[in-house]
Amino acid sequence: MWIRVSRFILRNKILLLILLGIITIFLGYYAFKVEMSYEYASMLPKKDKAYIDNQKFIEVFGEEGNLIIVGIQDSTFFEFEKFEKWKTLCNDISKIEGVENLLSVSNSYNLIKNTEKKQFEIQLVFPDTISNQAELNQAEENFRKLPFYRKLLYNDENNTYLLAITVNKDKMLTKDREKMVKAIQKIGRQFEKEENVKLHYSGLPYIRVITAIIIRSELYLFSALALAICIIVLFLFFRSFKAVFFPVMVVLIGVVWSLGTLGLLGYKITVLSGMIPSLLIVIGIPNSIYMMNKFHHEFVQHGNKVKALQRVIVKIGNATFLTNLTTAMGFATFIIVKSDLLKQFGIVASLNIMGLFVLSLILIPVIFSFIKTPSAKHVKHLEYQLVSHIIDWFIKITEKYRKWVYISTGVILLLGFWGISQMKTSGYVVDDIPKSNPMYKDLKFFEKNFEGIMPLEIMIDTKKPGGAMQLSNFAKIDELEKKLEKYDELSTPTSILNLLKFSKQAFYNGSQDYYSLPNNREKNFILQYAATGEKNSGLLHSFLDSTRQFTRISIRVEDVGVKRMEELYTDFYNDIDSIFSPEDYDVTVTGTSITVFKGTNYLLNNLFSSLALAILLISLIMALMFSSWRMVVMSLTPNIIPLIFTAALMGFSGIPIKASTILVFSIAFGISVDNTIHFLAKYRQELKVTGWDIKQSVILALKETGVSMLYTSVVLFFGFGIFAVSSFGGPGPWEF
Repeated sequence: MWIRVSRFILRNKILLLILLGIITIFLGYYAFKVEMSYEYASMLPKKDKAYIDNQKFIEVFGEEGNLIIVGIQDSTFFEFEKFEKWKTLCNDISKIEGVENLLSVSNSYNLIKNTEKKQFEIQLVFPDTISNQAELNQAEENFRKLPFYRKLLYNDENNTYLLAITVNKDKMLTKDREKMVKAIQKIGRQFEKEENVKLHYSGLPYIRVITAIIIRSELYLFSALALAICIIVLFLFFRSFKAVFFPVMVVLIGVVWSLGTLGLLGYKITVLSGMIPSLLIVIGIPNSIYMMNKFHHEFVQHGNKVKALQRVIVKIGNATFLTNLTTAMGFATFIIVKSDLLKQFGIVASLNIMGLFVLSLILIPVIFSFIKTPSAKHVKHLEYQLVSHIIDWFIKITEKYRKWVYISTGVILLLGFWGISQMKTSGYVVDDIPKSNPMYKDLKFFEKNFEGIMPLEIMIDTKKPGGAMQLSNFAKIDELEKKLEKYDELSTPTSILNLLKFSKQAFYNGSQDYYSLPNNREKNFILQYAATGEKNSGLLHSFLDSTRQFTRISIRVEDVGVKRMEELYTDFYNDIDSIFSPEDYDVTVTGTSITVFKGTNYLLNNLFSSLALAILLISLIMALMFSSWRMVVMSLTPNIIPLIFTAALMGFSGIPIKASTILVFSIAFGISVDNTIHFLAKYRQELKVTGWDIKQSVILALKETGVSMLYTSVVLFFGFGIFAVSSFGGPGPWEF
């Protein structure tokens, strides 16, 4: 078969170059049309209960989690000039396109009882008419008499104040979100400069935008670094411009194909698909290395360029096809994961790895058939003393120290299993953000002063219209809120009870002593006041649906990670079931904090499945290639052991199991098996030549493929090593 393939390629060079040129122009057109993705892709399948619960909550109460939070810690916050500047800050931010609403100390409101109209009127606590410090002090005194706002807008224990910015959810799905966030930051920086204070920013929309901006800029950097690393390594090995230029040209065409594939399939560039160009550069170069080494090796033996190129296709083609196929399989297994980002990543990466194989198989032989025959300096790398010594050392080890190889492998496996036992799962929102990063520090600021930012919602369905307004149900909600107060990771709950307490305080002319739940007699009068007027009805609607059958308890949670969140989730339902009978009530715990933790667990389980599938598929390929289960075991062993050792290093060094680290294993396994395939393919060829002399075949195979294995390993090491300079450990759980 490969003899016919080699004849076809070398006899139809011009036709193939024209065909590849047309394909490249076609895909290049679509490459220019591909856009960045700004959409939030849920990790949960639409049939999952947690997803259904969250969608039901959104249908009843609307979208949650669209808050950007700005915080300040300042003991002089209520100085007249500074407070006026804060009001200006809020006013300027409210004018930014995409900002829908603001809530801060400066625009907080009070409820004033109007006896004649029998309704509450909304009145600003800090009116625009304040003109001096004395009036501001009086307004501050009135504000601090409103317990409703404690720990919601301010923490008087350490003089911290909060600005909650509601952003348009549709705007957050477009590139305009970056413009909006940068505009907020610009106004904030001006305030910081004028007042010599520090503002803190957080909230899921903010974290998503800032993380996406930084990661996107790093993706461009990694593509450039990967290309630079490959150029340097190729030049150091081959010392030839042609040996550098043409392999780089091949992978760059592959990058164009990958971007064109994204555009052709209607996909957008995501945090994962944006990594494909740098991955293709690193993965594609080894194809050229094996082919050029074989070409030079053959040419040195007989000096016939055409014959050497034909043997490159015949003897390297099969092994290169299998290595690319196994690598593509490693990526293709992500297609089974029910995450759009991973599915798209798997489809595009696997298709274009095979595309790189086609490009390498055609372009390298065709291009080198047109250029001059290699000179002595071009093939000199085959005789590098250092490389020869390394290969000789490996041969010596395989001949004389096999016992020590087995013992060392056993020790590594024991250490490996011990290290794996030390591994821990993770799944924090800022899991991959360095602790020195301002985003991480700001999140901890809000956790310390306002008990977290992750939204958690408890939706209570009383199963009958008006049921949410029954006094008996108020008592149950109050009992549940008291149980929730025992969890240090949770903020003080906000519910219809807070509004009722606020309303009762207003009904009794603002006395703090009456900030409590109304009794049955008081409830009817107070609700009559609270329900009158469009604005007042809007306040109730925040916690009630139109039929008053559903109500909600809103909580903020610290970023406690998947394991602790799972424990809390179980405890919440135990507390709920002890108060709300499942026969009479349908209570749902949802919110972004729940969907992220559930989604992370779902993703981890699916990624483990994809890794197992990758190993199974590659094993089947090996079985078909060698027709022997022993060869399958022999080929998989040297590739699984490094994965075990890598997992052990993660356990010993405290690197947790998370989506971004599990993702690497499937990719690494698909790539690592490449050297094994090349070696075993050459070993099988030598067996026929040496009359099945195993020892001689091993030595000959190692001498020829060892050089290429060494070169490609160096390229892969430094190529993937560039990701170590990243500011992030990997995509956050919401990015999948």
